[in-house]
Amino acid sequence: MITSKEFKNRRTRLMSKMPCNSIAILSAAPEKSRNKDVLYPYRQDSDFFYLTGFQEPDAMVILIPGKKNNQYLMFCRGRNIKKEIWDGRRVGPDGAKKKYGASEAFTVESIEEILPKILDDRGKIYYSMGKNPFFDEILVRHVKAKRGNAGSTSISSDLFTNLDNLLHEMRLFKSSVEQKIMKKAATISALAHRRAMKSCMPGMYEYQLQAEIEYEFTVAGASFPAYGSIVGGGDNGCILHYVENNSKLKDGDLVLIDAGCEFQNYAADITRTFPINGKFTPEQKMIYDIVLEAQIAGIDACQAGNQWNEPHNATVNIITQGLLDLGIMKGSFNEMVEKKTYTDFYMHRAGHWLGMDVHDVGDYKLNEQWRTFQPGMVTTIEPGIYISPDNKNVDECWRGIGIRIEDDVLVTEGVPNTLSSDAPKTISEIEAIMASS
Repeated sequence: MITSKEFKNRRTRLMSKMPCNSIAILSAAPEKSRNKDVLYPYRQDSDFFYLTGFQEPDAMVILIPGKKNNQYLMFCRGRNIKKEIWDGRRVGPDGAKKKYGASEAFTVESIEEILPKILDDRGKIYYSMGKNPFFDEILVRHVKAKRGNAGSTSISSDLFTNLDNLLHEMRLFKSSVEQKIMKKAATISALAHRRAMKSCMPGMYEYQLQAEIEYEFTVAGASFPAYGSIVGGGDNGCILHYVENNSKLKDGDLVLIDAGCEFQNYAADITRTFPINGKFTPEQKMIYDIVLEAQIAGIDACQAGNQWNEPHNATVNIITQGLLDLGIMKGSFNEMVEKKTYTDFYMHRAGHWLGMDVHDVGDYKLNEQWRTFQPGMVTTIEPGIYISPDNKNVDECWRGIGIRIEDDVLVTEGVPNTLSSDAPKTISEIEAIMASS
């Protein structure tokens, strides 16, 4: 669990990067209506949580560098016994100070009175517009009142600065505590994939496997699935973001499962593909072996000092050569890579940053150059081959095979650390687990 000391260190580091006459304002994620009187389960904005650990809506935080006291102000919902009976306990301003370390804390209704005084002598405001329209409107209105010319509706374009550039670079590098939490999220998710392999059989529906996976998330203490679980049997495995999960699983087909949990606000992201009846066919084995070889090469390329695109290039080379060897693609290797012909079968990049968000924050390029891997970064490596059932240019025996293998990889000073290594991925491991059930 992230300690109050680590949250404080994050705020201190952020403020050290800001000019003394500036101010950073962050708003909590708003609640979202699902229908009528029902709300979606609440999930805090990642940036807001990263700096505070605070899990309630209707909150705003102000960070003021250069001040000896009152550098960290919070506005939150006040205690209300009647409402808490219906909607659950609230921290309140006193709790914001005692539990979350705020220098000063006020009810959210106090923003209108207090905010103008804070804005008085601040030359730059770090704030990310668009996350919470309610707070956007309050801030813009007060800034206009303070700084706008009479009769003008505009604000100086250099007054507001997006906070993302500073904060997201910090979030890209995971501390030792964050790494442990992400390892736990990956371990829970790996157990869920094992459960799916053991439970799978022809005649089940995709949503039944989804239920097995998400049951494992819940009993292990994960808050939510980190994203909508993908369970694609047969041809559905060739749809990258398949979400219906309502088809019957057929004997002889593969099922592709892309699912990971969120544990203490950090995500895992794992994909495994396996035979519904527990045995790979010869054609499935040949495609699977190519993807697995590519994935292992991609993980090996996640070395500190390598550039971000090197794992992707490694997977492209192996997949292209493998498809040429099987006669699925025809031509010269160099031509296929140069013309990107492989994208008919492998149309996405090999991975993405992972952290509090599944597609986590952080630039992939710096000064138009692929950035260099450094210890503390976490990326996914997820090559795949997807042969459309409608592709008449390949032999019928290959059509409808969709295979992706994905792991979560921590960059270290030495060998990359596969956080999700508990999820089986060799053919022999998968068949043995499925046979044992």
